[in-house]
Order: sequence, then structure tokens, then C-alpha cells
Amino acid sequence: MVDDEPDRLLPIANVGRIMKKILPANAKISKEAKETIQECASEFISFVTVEASDKCQKENRKTVNGDDICWALVSLGLDDHAEATGKYLYKFREFERERANQRKAIGTAGTEEKETSDSLQIN
Repeated sequence: MVDDEPDRLLPIANVGRIMKKILPANAKISKEAKETIQECASEFISFVTVEASDKCQKENRKTVNGDDICWALVSLGLDDHAEATGKYLYKFREFERERANQRKAIGTAGTEEKETSDSLQIN
């Protein structure tokens, strides 16, 4: 094992938790199984990210975004994964927009209340 290899791998505890979620409650997972999935998942992420990063470099961009990841998945022939990731990305963006709008509404309401209470105090 190369010294910097643990730095490029997903944390083994997180891998184990994800695996455990989809298995029956009484199932056990060997250390070897966790390490194998850890290596495969980490390699998959690197593989897709390099493809997306190459696209960004060709377009003179420094930031890889979700659309780049979806493009990379299609480019690598992983259309089903791209479709699922695209759906997730759409829902995530929708959620973020709603959350931002709620924060604006709360911030505006809080400002109005403060302005109202301030003006009451001044009068």
C-alpha cells in the first residue's frame, strides 16, 4: 500500500454504515468486504471526477459541478447512473432553492418585525 493511499479512500466507517443500511439487521460485514467496497467506490469516484475535470479544463473552468459529473457518467457509458444522478441533482437544486426562499422570507419577516418594533420604541 502506498503511503498516501488512505487519503484517497472514503472513510471505512462511512462505507460500513452505507453497507449496513441496505443489509438485514442481523447481517455481518467482514473487514475485507468493507475494504473491497471502499476501494471500488473510491476508484469509481476518482474515475468519474477525472473525466469531469478533463471537460472543465478543456472549457477553461476550474470548478467541477453536478452537470459535469452527469456528463462524465454519460461519456463513460454509465447512462443509467447519469439519469439517476441527474434526477437527484434536480431534486437537490429544487430543495436548495426552496430553502433559500424560506431563509429570505424569514430574514425579511425578521427585518420587518425589527423595523416595526424599532419604530414603536422610537415613537
